[in-house]
Amino acid sequence: MSKQELSINIGGLDFDWELEKGLLQFENDDAVLFWIDSAMSVFLDAIEEISGEETFHLVLETTGFRQGLVVGKYFQNKDVSVSEAIHTITNTYAAAGWGRFTIQELDLETRNVVMDLKDSWESKVHKTNKKRDKDVLLPAHFAGIFTALLNTNMGYEVERYQLQGNPSSIVRYFPSNITVSDNIHRLARKKELEEIKKLESLVQEKTRELEELVQKLSSPIIPVLDGIVVIPLLGKYEEKRAEELVKKVLNNIPNYDADYLVLDVTGLDADINESTIRMIDDLRSGMPLIGLEIILVGISPKLSREMVNLGIDMSDVNSFHSLQHGIYHALGEMGRNIDK
Repeated sequence: MSKQELSINIGGLDFDWELEKGLLQFENDDAVLFWIDSAMSVFLDAIEEISGEETFHLVLETTGFRQGLVVGKYFQNKDVSVSEAIHTITNTYAAAGWGRFTIQELDLETRNVVMDLKDSWESKVHKTNKKRDKDVLLPAHFAGIFTALLNTNMGYEVERYQLQGNPSSIVRYFPSNITVSDNIHRLARKKELEEIKKLESLVQEKTRELEELVQKLSSPIIPVLDGIVVIPLLGKYEEKRAEELVKKVLNNIPNYDADYLVLDVTGLDADINESTIRMIDDLRSGMPLIGLEIILVGISPKLSREMVNLGIDMSDVNSFHSLQHGIYHALGEMGRNIDK
C-alpha cells in the first residue's frame, strides 16, 4: 500500500484513505471530517443566525430524527436484534468521534429506552460557542433510530443535560403520537399567526396615523376676514368623522372671535349620507348658541332634496350658490364691503 493510501481497523471498524483522490471511507462508505470547535460551530451558528432560534432547534431536531431513521432502517434490514443493533451503532459512533453513548434501560415490551449521552460532538460545539446549554440533534437522532428499530413512532424527553453541569445527558424514549411532521406544521402555523398579528398591528397603526392625518387636514377652520371664518366640508362624513367635526368646531371656533361662520359644502362627496346631513343640522343649531350666525354655500339640488326628505328645516339659514357670495353677504351684514 502506498503512502497515499492507508487503511486501519479500530474497534472492528474500517477506515480507508486515498489522498490522491481526496477520499475518506468509513466502513466502506464515503465520510468527511470537520473540526468541532471551528467548522461545525460556525456552520450551526450560521443556520441559527439566518433562521432564528426556534426554527434552528426544529431544524436540528428534524435533521437528527430523519438521520436516525436512515440508520435504524439500515440495521432493521440487516435482520439483527434491537440489542445487537444498538450495540453496533453506539460502538460505530464512538469510533467516529460522536461521543460515548450507552443504554441504561431497554424494555422491548413497553418500548421504553433510557440512554446516557456523554461528550457528544454536539455538546462540544455548544460548549465552545457558549451560546446553548441543551442538545437537540442527538437526542432526536436516537428517537429516529428507535422509531425504525421498534416500528413505533418514538418521542423523547431529556431528563438532564451535560451542558448544564451534569456528568452526561440522560434521555428517556417512549412511544408517542407526535411526529416530527407535526412539529414542523406547528411551527409553520405559529409563524403564520405571528406574521398575521404583525400585519394586523401594522394595519391598525397605519389606520390610526391615517385617521389622525385626516382629522388634521379635514375641514379646517379658516379665518378669511375679521369676524368671518370659513369651514370647507370635504369628502364623505361617516358618523364618527361627523361627530369629531362638530366637536372640533364647537370647541375651537370661539378662539377666532368670529361673528359669521361660512359653511362651504361644495366639496362634499356626491353620495350624501344621513350622517353628513345631521352634522350640518347640528352646526346650524349650535352656532347661535355661541354667538355666531351660520351661512351655507354650495348646496346642491341633491343635498337640498335629502334635507327635505329627512325633515331638516333650513329656512332660517342664509344660503348662497358660491363662497364669494356668502362672504359678501357676511360683510354686508357687518356694514362692510370690499373695495375693488
